[in-house]
Amino acid sequence: MKSEKREKCGILYQTPGCHPFVKWAGGKSQLIPQIIRLMPPKFARYFEPFLGGGAVFFHIASYNRNAFLSDINMDLINAYKVIRNHAEELITALKYHQTEYNKSPKRYYYQLRDTTEVLNKIENAARFITLNKTCYNGLYRVNKYGLFNVPIGRYKNPLICDTINLRKMNIVLRQCASYLGVIDYKKILIEKAVKDDFVYLDPPFHPISNTANFTSYTNNGFTLKDQKELAIIFKELTRRGCKLLLSNSNTEEIRRLYSEFSHLTEVALVNRSINAVGSKRVGHNELLIRNYS
Repeated sequence: MKSEKREKCGILYQTPGCHPFVKWAGGKSQLIPQIIRLMPPKFARYFEPFLGGGAVFFHIASYNRNAFLSDINMDLINAYKVIRNHAEELITALKYHQTEYNKSPKRYYYQLRDTTEVLNKIENAARFITLNKTCYNGLYRVNKYGLFNVPIGRYKNPLICDTINLRKMNIVLRQCASYLGVIDYKKILIEKAVKDDFVYLDPPFHPISNTANFTSYTNNGFTLKDQKELAIIFKELTRRGCKLLLSNSNTEEIRRLYSEFSHLTEVALVNRSINAVGSKRVGHNELLIRNYS
């Protein structure tokens, strides 16, 4: 795969191999081979405005060192920035959480989750990562007040401090992230994306049933109206000459919104580990929709 991409893109950078530092609903690690295969052969800059765990970015980094990374989740972006700017201090804080959690998992988890103490950026990032590694299914969910409310997960020995991966991420972010910030996807794309930029869009998925919309990453959610606005942005950026690849659920509504790109749409089979029922974690379809051939 890498030799093939070297022929297409010309340069293959020597970038440390990383994996997502958080477990994120809808994470794209499973789909990396298909996404890499569908990458445009050449592009200028890379945009990922629904960053999440960053699985796609960490592979794109081998081919492009001009990435614009963003998400609306403030805790997530703060963690990325701390990894980029203060990795060693973060590792120290995570090792402390690892030790305390191992002494009394349930007590420490709820003490950390429900704390009202004002934390600095490094402490906040360490708390965010610790909760993600130890909460139920790695789920990030907040209530209408924006407070994290996920119960503790069932883990025997969760790895809270992945020192090697964090240090590799530090290098990749410093080398490849031209922009890293909290910003609405519409704002950064409308203001920054131009012809020949490659944009990967991985929004909160449109629910496949009335009960499937189980999580909210902000206290505002991502509604059908938001999905329709995203489709409008997709078409606007297409007119600009941007190259776009979108992941979303395989529903009639999403197919209708992107019907003019149906000949450039693929169906991918994935598992969703976030489901509470094991038998419902397998056999799901996702759409990969692009605007280039």
